[in-house]
Amino acid sequence: MTLHHQRPPAQGLYDPANEHDACGVAMVARLDNTPTHEVVDRALTALENLEHRGAAGADAKTGDGAGILVQMPDEFFRGVCDFELPDLGQYGVATCYLPRDAALRAKVEGLLELNVRVEGQIVLGWREVPIDEDHVGVTANQSRPHIAQLFIAAGPGFTHDQMAFERKLYVIRRIVEIAAGPDFYAPSFSSRTCVYKGMLISDQVRTFFPDLQDERFKSALALVHSRFSTNTFPSWELAHPFRVIAHNGEINTLMGNINWMRARESQLASELFGGDLQKVLPVVRVGGSDSATFDNVLELLMLAGRSLPHAIMMMIPEAYADRDDLPDDLKGFYAFHSCFMEPWDGPAAVCFTDGKVVGATLDRNGLRPGRWVETTDGHVILGSETGMLPVAPGEVKRLGRLQPGKLFLVDLERGRIIADEEVKKEVATQRPYADWFQENVVHFDDLPVKEPRVERTEPLRARQLAFGFSQEDLRVLLAPMANKGEEPIGSMGNDNALAVLSDQRPPLYSYFKQLFAQVTNPPIDPIREAIVMSLGTGIGAEGNLLTETPAHARQIAMEQPILRNHELETLKQIEHPAFRSGTIDITWPVAEGPEGMQARLTNACDEAHDLIEAGFNIIILSDRNLGADRAAIPALLAVAAIHHHLVREGTRLQAGLVLESGEPREVHHFATLIGFGCSAINPYLMFESLTELQDEGQLATDTLEESERHVVKAIGKGLLKTISKMGISTTQSYCGAQIFEAVGLEKQLVERHFTGTASRIGGVGLEVLAQEALDRHARGYGWAGTEDDEELLPVGGVYAWRRDGEHHQWNPQTISLLQHAVRTDDELDAREKYREYAKAINEDAARKATLRGLLTFRTDVEAIPLEEVEPVSEIVKRFATGAMSLGSISTESHETLAIAMNRIGGKSNTGEGGEDPRRFTRDENGDLRRSAIKQVASGRFGVTAHYLVNADQIQIKMAQGAKPGEGGQLPGHKVDKYIGSVRHTTPGVGLISPPPHHDIYSIEDLKQLIYDLRCANPKASVSVKLVSEVGVGTVAAGVAKANADHVVIAGHDGGTGASPLSSIVSAGTPWELGLAETQQTLLLNDLRSRITVQTDGQLKTGRDVAIAALLGADEMGFSTAPLIATGCIMMRACHLNTCPVGIATQDPELRKRFRGQPEHVVNFFFFVAEEVREIMASLGVRTFDELIGRSDLLMADAAIDHWKARGIDLTHILHRPELPAGTALHRIEAPPYALGDHLDHEILAAIGDRVDAGEACELDIAVRNVNRTVGGMLSSRIAEKHGVEGLPADTVQVRFTGSAGQSFGGWLAPGVVFTLSGDANDYTGKGLSGGTLAVRPPEGVTFAAEENVIVGNTVLFGATKGKAFFRGLAGERFCVRNSGASAVVEGVGDHGCEYMTGGRAVVLGPTGRNFAAGMSGGLAFVFDEFGGFKHRINPTMVDQIEPLDEADRIEVRELVEEHLARTGSAVARRILDDWDTLSAKFVKVFPTDYKRVLAELAKEEAANAGSEVTA
Repeated sequence: MTLHHQRPPAQGLYDPANEHDACGVAMVARLDNTPTHEVVDRALTALENLEHRGAAGADAKTGDGAGILVQMPDEFFRGVCDFELPDLGQYGVATCYLPRDAALRAKVEGLLELNVRVEGQIVLGWREVPIDEDHVGVTANQSRPHIAQLFIAAGPGFTHDQMAFERKLYVIRRIVEIAAGPDFYAPSFSSRTCVYKGMLISDQVRTFFPDLQDERFKSALALVHSRFSTNTFPSWELAHPFRVIAHNGEINTLMGNINWMRARESQLASELFGGDLQKVLPVVRVGGSDSATFDNVLELLMLAGRSLPHAIMMMIPEAYADRDDLPDDLKGFYAFHSCFMEPWDGPAAVCFTDGKVVGATLDRNGLRPGRWVETTDGHVILGSETGMLPVAPGEVKRLGRLQPGKLFLVDLERGRIIADEEVKKEVATQRPYADWFQENVVHFDDLPVKEPRVERTEPLRARQLAFGFSQEDLRVLLAPMANKGEEPIGSMGNDNALAVLSDQRPPLYSYFKQLFAQVTNPPIDPIREAIVMSLGTGIGAEGNLLTETPAHARQIAMEQPILRNHELETLKQIEHPAFRSGTIDITWPVAEGPEGMQARLTNACDEAHDLIEAGFNIIILSDRNLGADRAAIPALLAVAAIHHHLVREGTRLQAGLVLESGEPREVHHFATLIGFGCSAINPYLMFESLTELQDEGQLATDTLEESERHVVKAIGKGLLKTISKMGISTTQSYCGAQIFEAVGLEKQLVERHFTGTASRIGGVGLEVLAQEALDRHARGYGWAGTEDDEELLPVGGVYAWRRDGEHHQWNPQTISLLQHAVRTDDELDAREKYREYAKAINEDAARKATLRGLLTFRTDVEAIPLEEVEPVSEIVKRFATGAMSLGSISTESHETLAIAMNRIGGKSNTGEGGEDPRRFTRDENGDLRRSAIKQVASGRFGVTAHYLVNADQIQIKMAQGAKPGEGGQLPGHKVDKYIGSVRHTTPGVGLISPPPHHDIYSIEDLKQLIYDLRCANPKASVSVKLVSEVGVGTVAAGVAKANADHVVIAGHDGGTGASPLSSIVSAGTPWELGLAETQQTLLLNDLRSRITVQTDGQLKTGRDVAIAALLGADEMGFSTAPLIATGCIMMRACHLNTCPVGIATQDPELRKRFRGQPEHVVNFFFFVAEEVREIMASLGVRTFDELIGRSDLLMADAAIDHWKARGIDLTHILHRPELPAGTALHRIEAPPYALGDHLDHEILAAIGDRVDAGEACELDIAVRNVNRTVGGMLSSRIAEKHGVEGLPADTVQVRFTGSAGQSFGGWLAPGVVFTLSGDANDYTGKGLSGGTLAVRPPEGVTFAAEENVIVGNTVLFGATKGKAFFRGLAGERFCVRNSGASAVVEGVGDHGCEYMTGGRAVVLGPTGRNFAAGMSGGLAFVFDEFGGFKHRINPTMVDQIEPLDEADRIEVRELVEEHLARTGSAVARRILDDWDTLSAKFVKVFPTDYKRVLAELAKEEAANAGSEVTA
């Protein structure tokens, strides 16, 4: 058995390369570097207390992985080895995973021994590692490798140089890894450290490895890790820790990082490694996870001579650009290293050790948790949570947290914690990096401007047509960018044809779909968190990664990657001793036909190689030579082909790629070009087209120069939005990262020129792309010489239906037919019109646009009578309407959908706008306006305990088909008094939904939110909404393992009230792909039986429903179709508040035009269900359950002979994994019950009856970090029994001692007071709904509370009401999206009060960076004792800082007094004792919108009061 074959191979749409993981991590160390068994024991205890952060799959005893890394346990090994060991440091131990097959194992062991001897070292002997098979799951044990340890003595010349010996051990390991392939893996192979790990649950590690229980097994440090993978396929080697790190997070730029490392290998050289270096290449082991790959590279950097902190700072640099709070030496260090190492970008908490130092760091945005404590007896404990180990209050010396971009380092040889500033100063000043950078970098803006030398000029219109420009490109895209400097916004979904089915010859970019972050890592807000974003790029050659010289900084630094026409000339005609530029023509002779493109592409690749050989380090790819006789190669094809050719040649990093092309004009075009390796782009024709718009009077700018700058700004914003939706911060990291999936491109083409990009259905090849390029060229030059230079551009019709434009499924005919069918009173006429509608959609529209249009039902099955099929009344219960929020659509349309769905037994969805409690009771006629599905989205608008307890299903919206990876914004004019009251926000104040959920940065965070919501409503099912993209199946498997009941796979074509146009058409993939992948992956994981799968995205007919069911859907969601049934006419003006039929508007006059009735929606769904029944009868299927997952009843439709569709292969979509007979293809059981050990059971057992009766009660109880969401079930009970008002103040008082787990006080209801003596973790006070929280240090502590961390990150997220008091410091994002709670804290991390819309926040100490970003309501009062706050607030909010007025002073004093009373705060006491003086040190953050609205309300109240007096 080989180690890499423990997971199923890629099959159907499942690919193991798409797996993700996240985890809990911890570290224990002794500052005096004395090895003890206590350190090991405590680390294992911490690991066991992190079990809730890991996961198990269908086999409950098989974990996703857990392990421990320690210093060499020398005393233990001397006691158990039957051979003599040299002195510590002079022998190494290789812990080996070997084949179970004895003959194969002997072969690998022989290979190891041989190479040890060949490399001049000494084989001492082997030791079998004892294991206890009673403490491992069945699945894990079946794939368990044989585990043995090889002991190696340092050979001559290595006994007195341990680092040289470490390098040699590394070389031996790599030689054997490369030679043995998947038959060998070494968790550790070192003279310093040793790793024990496996496919284990946290509490199995200690018992599975008896070695760890031996008192002689000692270390002064230990790293432990508990893994949560999105699948359940065993992989022992992917468990953590790795050899240097334990990682909690995800590397979003992995593909690019691997490609760039591969490209660097030809240049690698090291004096320390010498000739051995070639033996270890490739650096990255094939098949490793992102964490394993990071570990591979970090290990090489460290062994090649850099310190571990230095290497970490290179790979995970903090955000340093434009910062005035960092020393110049440090900024210079980062800038210098950016010239030859791109950031490994993504949410990350990385613990690392080389056996001598141990430490941790966070990514630049602080997206993972990390808490630490130093004890008085010399221990340091760090991990994902506080409270992992019991520490007596008197033993706590200080408490802290990991901070964004900061290093936490314990130097065991120096015996102390080294502060971030000290570590970084040591590293940054060891060489004059800042000077090297300043002296050698060339800033693009400093280069002399050159006059353009254009060899060939062609008519503008001819070139526009040849490059595929349309009227829509100019008027809908380019003009708004030129006028406003922003990407244009659109609405509704994308119902036009996939590029591979389009007859309009769309550009190659359209075949690529952007990937995005969902669940396993978060997107970023590029506007509100601009401090971590960067468009900066560099052009030039890179130096050897393993050395450092001043010449390494010889790059041209650019602030952004879009070049205007004259700026390109600067590069073309560059005159600088360090740079030479050469141009490659990417056009080919038209006369050579489609075959000529391939030949020219091959020659262009060879020319790039030759230019590099000749010393050119800037390669410009240009299609300026386009003319009547020459056509342009698609620019993306040219860029990607040359990029990958040079990567394969090993010369890619010796030159930068620049593009000069007339083709790119949309944000998505630029994103793909950069993503496939282009450093800078000159879209010359786009800029030249501005002249035409100016002549037509469509530009509002004064000059073309201004218009060009606006366009560059708009594209820059769009690029930041695009990279941020994948959780990437810098274009430097995005460059070459290939964050795309190809839909409709031939695999051979993709493998050659877009290597590593997913392309799962095949499609068109080079010949078709060349033909389309020639067809576009013919549009431009076919009429040449006719004197008609004013040939009109085609209309386009991509973003809205236009006659003769791109095909749309929703068009005047289909809209009219559907509305007629659902509205007429004539039943026969209605049925006939629906049949016409369905025929138009099924036989024409879908065939021309969608993958399902290429499928047909099998006809070789025996049909059954229609009356034997499940009735319509049952089928419609599987239907749901989509998540459209009240606010994005009108009250009338929202409630019409709810009434209709409740009538038929289906479900409507609130969307993210909350729901009015009046809708929870029935109308007099029996109708119910309550939405069964309550959505919880990133803005948490209206999410209270009462809202949640009134749900049948709670849906967590991770992404939306029309704009996955993005947030949303409801402008203030749409937030009237009613909308504001439902959303618990201030009327008139704009509302922002952040791109990420700030309590979901990873899969284990999602598991926590699911747990939180179960607590809030134990009776409701919990759903997670995902969007289709490659790998969504493995994410869905993770969702199932996180104990969700339900998962939604939304298609890329779903609707929206407002979205950037590039997102509507360029992000996500069809639901057919995502749904089929999800079904296949869940079945392979044995998880399908415990989760319901729903799909949505432009579902229109019963045929759509039947195909969705056959591909694996239990349920179906509809949004656009029900809106059309109620009157929508697809004006696509939802974002403008001007909807002419009263649906997507809050305008009172327009709302009067709404004519929709619940009956219209009911009729639509009954028609759809009846059509489904007919299809079921034709397939011989009686019940809907029998239909689900029967992909064998589908086949490709041979009758369709579209000229571009011939290469499409749908076999992967229809694939059925080989499964045991009787395997359920749909949900048949609930997920495991998760609330059995909840602490609230104990609380309710003690006081539940009195809570129900509303009687006062008190309780004292201990709490631990494993007790999560304490108060959630209690609050649910109160909301259910006592309604939205809850209980009177202070009715229930519970006093806790200890370290509370995540979400302490979540959803806490009115009338409940929680007082905690101890500390708390992330998400404390989440969704606070009226209760009171107080957290204070326990009695007996000796540290100053105001200098130590008392509570974690993302505290009071989405709080709507109540109070909270924290005596100590909080982490990042304190009061994020607070809507109405009042809070007092003694210091906060970065992004405090982000997106706050109401309530009060009083900060009595320091704040981190970017305070109040996106804050539109409420007030923040900051004790700015030393006057530095203005440098910490978000730059756009600086002008919104004010002194306190008298009313503010009264309010702040009352809150500070209550803080003192509840927590005993020394800071509060000091301020109150000198109130008159110190109150003047407070400043107020008063958002402009909020200020304006309050003034308007005051004016209105005064006017009303005046009218009353007059009356």
